[in-house]
Amino acid sequence: MSLEEIMAALPHRAPMLLVDRIVEQSESEITCEKDFRADEFFFQGHYPDYPIVPGVILCESAAQSGAILLAKRIEEGGNMIPVLTRMKDIKFKRMVRPGETITIKAKIDDRMLNAYFLSAVVSVGGELAARISYTCAMAAKE
Repeated sequence: MSLEEIMAALPHRAPMLLVDRIVEQSESEITCEKDFRADEFFFQGHYPDYPIVPGVILCESAAQSGAILLAKRIEEGGNMIPVLTRMKDIKFKRMVRPGETITIKAKIDDRMLNAYFLSAVVSVGGELAARISYTCAMAAKE
């Protein structure tokens, strides 16, 4: 999937667009990648002498991957947007540094009405960096 297609599926734009590539996608699972360049805005203060990707940025990359996965379902439902409503059971296992690429594997675990329950695994070179469970609800765009 090209960057243009990713941007068509997500409302996010730079500097908060945190998915660079879709590696593969099915109806219920998606694999995405994000390259972290040394000039990312958050490295200026997190931390100047030892920059690491903030955990919240890893969570947002996972949420955006899930939103891309849900985009096809949104088309069927009309003028909707997935909104992150809950994150739980977040575990950080490895720091992510400038110059590294994360792989995000997100999947839909369940659905109840307009809520989708997802989980994601974030890794660097096959090494686990984070594990996240989260919920997105479909909300009408205003």
